[in-house]
Amino acid sequence: MAIRFGVRSVRAWTTTTRCGGLARLRAPRRSSLRWPSSLSPRRPGFFGGNWSPLRCKSQESETERVELDEDQILLNRLDIRVGKILSVKEHEEADSLFIESIDVGDEEGPRTIVSGLKPYMPASDLEGKLCVVLANLKPRNMRGVKSHGMLLCASDKEVEGEERVELLSPRIGTPVGERLRFGSFVPSEELPAPDGPNKIQKKKIWEKVQADLKTDGEGAAKWKGLALLSSAGEVTCASLKNSSIS
Repeated sequence: MAIRFGVRSVRAWTTTTRCGGLARLRAPRRSSLRWPSSLSPRRPGFFGGNWSPLRCKSQESETERVELDEDQILLNRLDIRVGKILSVKEHEEADSLFIESIDVGDEEGPRTIVSGLKPYMPASDLEGKLCVVLANLKPRNMRGVKSHGMLLCASDKEVEGEERVELLSPRIGTPVGERLRFGSFVPSEELPAPDGPNKIQKKKIWEKVQADLKTDGEGAAKWKGLALLSSAGEVTCASLKNSSIS
């Protein structure tokens, strides 16, 4: 780089750089050279202690890239979200089914989801509650009503023929529509896109995950020891411990 003073040009600095290396500086030999105050190397902050090694973009991407293991790749295929149950009504064609309207953050508005929760709890126990929804299942016709997702619940058979079922509950304050993550929480926008409903069904992704999805001894939802998390903390169940989740 040549710096011009008046009509003379003096070679002031010579730089050589490498990926990960530092710039090498060479001061001019003429003692009579006067630096403009704005360019003086003695000016605080010009170089001082504020320099940092130069890095290639390729090095940055390799360093900052997060490696995912096979388990996380499998789990990230699912779109598990926080929902809010807006309303519940009985299915006219089925004694055991509820039809719920649930906000899961879709731009199109609330989803209709049909669940078999009627034998286990009254509608009043569901309305207004935060819940966990598996949102990328293929729509399914349930006695004439199309269901667009699945409410995730814990269930436990203490006595033969008697089964208790409870909703999974995100912590109060968790944003509706937030995508949940196993192991450590990552904001929704930073997660890889989930698979589409057809791929979830074809490759039986939900069946592979569901087999190891349970509550632990404290009632926290986990998959092979990895906690199901929102930005507010663990997803839990009110009272069912060491129970399967589906």
